[in-house]
Amino acid sequence: MISTSSHVQFLRTGNSARSFPRGQIHPPALNLLRGLDHPIDHLRSKSWDEFAGPSAPQIDFIFTVCDNAAAEICPIWSGQPTTVRWGLSDPVAVEGSDDDIAQAFSFTYHLLSNQISAFIQLALDSFDKAELLSQLVMIDPSIARSTQDAV
Repeated sequence: MISTSSHVQFLRTGNSARSFPRGQIHPPALNLLRGLDHPIDHLRSKSWDEFAGPSAPQIDFIFTVCDNAAAEICPIWSGQPTTVRWGLSDPVAVEGSDDDIAQAFSFTYHLLSNQISAFIQLALDSFDKAELLSQLVMIDPSIARSTQDAV
């Protein structure tokens, strides 16, 4: 398990936490978080530039959660963070009823929640950087399925 605090950044180009923020958090995301009793009063859309300047906190881990964020040219982060791609479907791209959209956000939330739970269970200090990266990549269910299919 993580024994000390780590600064973790999640990047997605298709949402309000992307490198080009929309200026607001997507309303269905807020509705889901509110419904799950997460505090939302201090949430805001951010540009990754806030985390790249000289006064920014050192980032230990960066998770890109879509193909576009993984392919973008990122700022130079202080501290050489471990960067991992966890591919998730974008719930904003779902078309349909309000219920369909809410289900897409819920599915993505629970998938990411499971991945974060697996991440925080890792004994980070017991791995060298390459082993840790391998462990973090394997948390992505699409990678794990691909590996199992190849066996």
